[in-house]
Amino acid sequence: MKAYKLLYIILLFVLDANATILNKPIVLYVSPSGDNKNQGTLKKPFASLERAKEAVKLLKKDGNKNEVNIVLLKGTYYLEEPLVFTSDESGFPGAPYIIKAERSAKVTLSGGVKLSLEWKHYNHKIWQADLSQIETIGSLYANGKALIRARYPNYQEGMYPYGGYSGDAISKERIVKWKDPKRGYIHAMHTGKWGGMHYQILKKTSDSTIQYEGGWQNNRPSPMHPTLRFVENIFEELDAPGEWFFDQDSQKLYYIPQENEDPKELTFIASNIESIIQLKGDEKRPVTDIRIEGITFQHTLPTFMKTEEQLMRSDWAIYRNGAVLFDGTERCEITNNTFSQLGGNAVFISNYNRNAKISSNLIENIGANAISFIGSSNAVRSPSFRYGQFVPLEEIDTIPGPKSNNYPSNSTAEDNLIRYIGLIEKQVAGVEIQMASKILVNHNTIYHVPRAGINIGDGAWGGHIIENNDVFSTVLETSDHGAFNSWGRDRFWHPERSKMDSIVGNHPELILLDAVEKTVIRNNRFRCDHGWDIDLDDGSSNYEIYNNLCLSGGLKLREGFYRTVYNNILLNNGFHPHVWFKNSHDVFKNNIVFMSHEPIEISYWGDSVDYNYFISKDDLMRSQGYGTDQNSLAGEPMFVNADNGNFDVSQFSPALNIGFKNFAMDIFGVTSPRLKEIADQPEIPKITSSRTIRKSEIFTWKGAKIKNIETLGEQSAAGLPEIKGVLIIESPQNSILGKAGLEKGDVIIQCGDERIHDIKSLLKAEVNDKWKGKLNLKVWRNQTSMNISLKNN
Repeated sequence: MKAYKLLYIILLFVLDANATILNKPIVLYVSPSGDNKNQGTLKKPFASLERAKEAVKLLKKDGNKNEVNIVLLKGTYYLEEPLVFTSDESGFPGAPYIIKAERSAKVTLSGGVKLSLEWKHYNHKIWQADLSQIETIGSLYANGKALIRARYPNYQEGMYPYGGYSGDAISKERIVKWKDPKRGYIHAMHTGKWGGMHYQILKKTSDSTIQYEGGWQNNRPSPMHPTLRFVENIFEELDAPGEWFFDQDSQKLYYIPQENEDPKELTFIASNIESIIQLKGDEKRPVTDIRIEGITFQHTLPTFMKTEEQLMRSDWAIYRNGAVLFDGTERCEITNNTFSQLGGNAVFISNYNRNAKISSNLIENIGANAISFIGSSNAVRSPSFRYGQFVPLEEIDTIPGPKSNNYPSNSTAEDNLIRYIGLIEKQVAGVEIQMASKILVNHNTIYHVPRAGINIGDGAWGGHIIENNDVFSTVLETSDHGAFNSWGRDRFWHPERSKMDSIVGNHPELILLDAVEKTVIRNNRFRCDHGWDIDLDDGSSNYEIYNNLCLSGGLKLREGFYRTVYNNILLNNGFHPHVWFKNSHDVFKNNIVFMSHEPIEISYWGDSVDYNYFISKDDLMRSQGYGTDQNSLAGEPMFVNADNGNFDVSQFSPALNIGFKNFAMDIFGVTSPRLKEIADQPEIPKITSSRTIRKSEIFTWKGAKIKNIETLGEQSAAGLPEIKGVLIIESPQNSILGKAGLEKGDVIIQCGDERIHDIKSLLKAEVNDKWKGKLNLKVWRNQTSMNISLKNN
């Protein structure tokens, strides 16, 4: 008798012979202390998920269509290879295949291996252990904490980017100290700070040079940043408590303990595999109706050197894998799980997927992206893969929409708490969407990310709804980006502006061939610290944006078409239209703005920029000078409770007269109690753009004390030509101003391109230039001007 027949008979006996007749769920139990010779009951559980999976497969092979539950009992399960589910293991509508933790049990699926080590002293501070059980280590953990691989410069908590960087990381002076740096890594920011790049050292070629490869992780190639870089996995850089190094050739592990720490008493886990669960089918034979619930996923390998697939003409490259991978699925779900201490992506929805749902998960402390919905480029008509590439006009496919179904659609990312991601890779997002359609991104809380919280990489194929999200502390390690960011650069796109003007002028029918359905961004709270709160870049088209509370960076529209923006609040900032086309058909109306519009290369103002409410009459008049806002108003908006984050306007507010309508202020972010309890809230900014600075008021700015130049005596003492500028009263050495070289008695007279008359104008110039990551000041000292640059954090 075949083994599977024997197993099936046993299962029928154990699981209840009447299950099929009564349509009861079939339940199989797994425990780390179980035995694969058991029958999978609560009292006699299996020892591995793989064993339970095979049991279910046999049941399905014999035609069983009941709901199946694989219940994991408390403990950690170490996987040697990913669990791959095919279409033969699918569930059914109304009778899903559920893999879940026992109620309230802490269940971890680990992509790592628990190490058995015998430690001994290598020298007075470094310990050493032989390690023959594993070939390589990408990440190492001790007692649940991620450890730092030997690096230069040493890791500094809170230092951006990378936890520390140095321009001499691969200098001749350092290289000469390295005996054999092969398998070391160089991590560097893009020169424009548009994400990061990674290189593997191949060998040392002389006393002062190395050979390395990489840099393909960014789809807008550049040399590595001259200063924002570090190296790791080099033995000679093992010098700080908490650092480790694995010598792959000798198979020896080295570790420097923390003070009063004994490595013999620690439990070490090394990452071992890239992925833990994979659902792999295709459009013809999809994996269907599988749900993963209540599990913690940990300890996958870093995959930064595999991030090389170019994604159309966005700035992105990706690697199609994650702790959980959906590739060819229908009606599959990941809910109420925890993803942490992962080297690469958490959840990757790749190619053909329909009705995938990613909900109520905690995703934190991971190397790359949190949730990615990314289709195949073979579904795109007339694709191009680099910014400078283009399809000749006469060769453009003019059929709207995709040419195949090999992409995610009608899928959801909802009620997820996403934080501390992109610990290794920097061109990442909390939710990434590209070559996909009709993705709902709803009620997520996303913060502490190096780049965008939510990113849409192209217009193919629109129909997304981005709503009720709380996205803040974004673009922390990069620049020129948004809390929400998007690109277009669709099939008609050309890198030369004159050619683009001609193409869209003569062939406007091409504009919406990829962005066939409108994308809606509504009822979100956004905050970006080094860019725009909402950034629609290069060709982002067919958007409707309303009822968003933008806390810091304002809103930018660049080079796209058919964007309607209304009823938003842009705190301490405003509207940034960049490089519009003649017939963009853009609309900006009924918004509350705190600055004048900040146009760049704007000759045409779309269909309408009017009926907005400005905090300052001067800003309104300046904007009207562009020929816009003839029906707009200015004044006090009369917020109900701005200090506590309620920016409803009172019933007497004149902002209501330009068409502004209050929208809900208590709907942002996660909704499940587990996540709400631990989710942070954004800092609610003090309103500065409209406040009056009292005479002789001393203001704290970037750790220093400043005040307005107000008197003839102050003007004379500084030798200024007029009573204007911002006087430095105190500039402590450890303040941002002090570190940049500003001194007591200096007067700030210009910030970027803006003349500084007072503190109010300085604060407005600061937020306008935040996307650059730095401020270029002109300072008056000793009756002459000098230029000083400082970080704009």
